[in-house]
Amino acid sequence: MREIFVLFSNMGAVCVRFFLCLFLIARMLSAKKPGRNCLLPCFFGAAVISVLVYGAGLTDFSSVALETLWIVVCASYFSGGDKRMSLFVGIFFEIAVSLLKFLIGAWTGVFFRSPALLDSGTAGGQMVLWMVHGLLVFIGFFLWKHSDIEGRDAFRFASSFAVAGLIAVVTLSQQTRLPIGEDTLYMWTILAVIFLMSILVFHIGKNYEMEKELAELKSQQAMLLERDYTALNKAYEVNAKLFHDFHNHIGALYHLLSAGKQQEALWYLEELKAPVQGIAENLWTGDETLDYLINSKSKAAEDRDISLQVMVEFPRHTNLKSADLCAILGNLLDNAIEAADKVPKGGERFIRLNIRRIHQMLVIKVENSYNALPVKKDGALVTSKEDNGLHGWGIKSARTAAEKYEGTVQTSYSGGTFSAVATLCFQGVKTE
Repeated sequence: MREIFVLFSNMGAVCVRFFLCLFLIARMLSAKKPGRNCLLPCFFGAAVISVLVYGAGLTDFSSVALETLWIVVCASYFSGGDKRMSLFVGIFFEIAVSLLKFLIGAWTGVFFRSPALLDSGTAGGQMVLWMVHGLLVFIGFFLWKHSDIEGRDAFRFASSFAVAGLIAVVTLSQQTRLPIGEDTLYMWTILAVIFLMSILVFHIGKNYEMEKELAELKSQQAMLLERDYTALNKAYEVNAKLFHDFHNHIGALYHLLSAGKQQEALWYLEELKAPVQGIAENLWTGDETLDYLINSKSKAAEDRDISLQVMVEFPRHTNLKSADLCAILGNLLDNAIEAADKVPKGGERFIRLNIRRIHQMLVIKVENSYNALPVKKDGALVTSKEDNGLHGWGIKSARTAAEKYEGTVQTSYSGGTFSAVATLCFQGVKTE
């Protein structure tokens, strides 16, 4: 009877470790969270490993190796996590759990002078086992409820645990209440050091990836700004040329009107108006740069037979910079025009731009029709443009600009309408 209880107890403990490790892999590697479809494979893996350990007498090392491999398989299949990084996280997760179990069992054994607490086959060992896994359940629940924990805080916690574990193992070698072999203490000391080094390596690698992505984002942002600046410069060149030739146009109009050719004069005026019609047709925000951007995108949508509706309630004299607002609005409108343009002619081809303020918050909402469902990869939208090396950074660029003002950019789609909503907190600025 006791053997069956130990078997099922170990099986439950393996399940707890499986689920927590899959959850950590999803959080640390920004992969998809494991769903209900992974329950049965986890239970199956836990049952097989527990039976092999109990029936075939596998060593602890073999048990940890099997658990880690099964975790990698489940993480790769159900969460889409990178296999190498999943293996890295799985190995050191198992080391951390084993270290925690050893330390709790050893120090509890020191307190009660009971070596049996280090043996999971005894009642005391089972008590220690579920003390550890109860703590793991609490940690998992805490992380689930606090999804906003930053990587820096997680690094501090993990490194503090590793240092505390190393100190606890070293201290065990100085006590005399519980006999523990020197080889055992030496092994756990090495594992504690390796665990600490793995945390440092993972943290350095993550920082390097973030810095690399930030540098690439800044480079792509510069390219986007250069593209918009080039378009703006060309528009103003057309405008400057028009005014430079103003006296010539006046002379031509005077000649046509003097000859009584009113219709030809009207046609001539229409030709003059066309180059600047998209630049200064409407004043939406009072910000010349933003107004030009909205009008130019409106003209681009009109050229593609896309209906663009604009509603603007824009606050004046704020700390919101035109460059950041253009990065957000320009990229969201570019994506909307791209998606709406793929809707077949005769279908609903529309874009709705709504800018409004709610107290000290600016909300920019862009809605558009689409023909095919957006594709997501690693939780991010994937562009279908051929120039995806540049345009794939549109949403990232908008999100980076929004984060400067404690804001976010969120996307959703339903009923044939795709929505992108940017929120920014602003402060009023006094003007002289």
